[in-house]
Amino acid sequence: MKTRFLFTTFSIAFLLLSCQNSQKKQQEKTPESTEIKSEDWINLSNSNSLEGWHIYQNESGEKTGWSVSEGVFTYNSEMAEGNGNKSLITDEKYSSFEIKFDWKLSPNSNSGFMWGVSEDSKYDHPYLTGPEIQIIDAEIYGDDPKNQIHTTAALYDMIAPDRVMAKAAGDWNTYHITINQEANVGTVVHNGEEINRFPLHGPEWDNLVENSKFSDMEGFGKYKEGHLCLQDHPGIISYRNIKIRKL
Repeated sequence: MKTRFLFTTFSIAFLLLSCQNSQKKQQEKTPESTEIKSEDWINLSNSNSLEGWHIYQNESGEKTGWSVSEGVFTYNSEMAEGNGNKSLITDEKYSSFEIKFDWKLSPNSNSGFMWGVSEDSKYDHPYLTGPEIQIIDAEIYGDDPKNQIHTTAALYDMIAPDRVMAKAAGDWNTYHITINQEANVGTVVHNGEEINRFPLHGPEWDNLVENSKFSDMEGFGKYKEGHLCLQDHPGIISYRNIKIRKL
């Protein structure tokens, strides 16, 4: 009887210890224990409004083209009205940050993500100040070596991606872009793989600008703190799951 009692007591103790270890391992796998906590990220794509965003230099409210449905922002150039650039920019300005979002486009369409954008009235377009990570139907340029600086995930007209990771037009892609002014580095992770890395200021950056179409644009890349931008262009482009974390 005593032996049976001791065996039962040992079995219960073993089961309790096993449960505790299992719970501990499960806790270690939860998002709360990762280096980047979920609460550090802010959602920038509201379900049914453009709250937190506005169309570039649209004080009169006459420009259109963007719609929202269930958290998906879509620009349709055929529905756009009003004069001037119709890119969508954040109300808030950012300096160093990480941003994640999904995007897809119609065949032969293109767009782009920019940072450091100034809305000063002396600039007619966001690209006059904001460097751009290209978003485009990759079939447009294919393997053309002269246009890899213009293809998907390129630092537009400055640095080509290591390789093209774009999915076919109509499919969702993901970007995870980091702009770290203090570390002087920007990176692009496209569909889970880092394929572009570049400086943000200094001699190497100046050389890139000098050898690009932006060399004569006095405001280009000069604003370390500026608006973020989703570019307008002919076609249909959609964005969703836009989340940002300040560094």
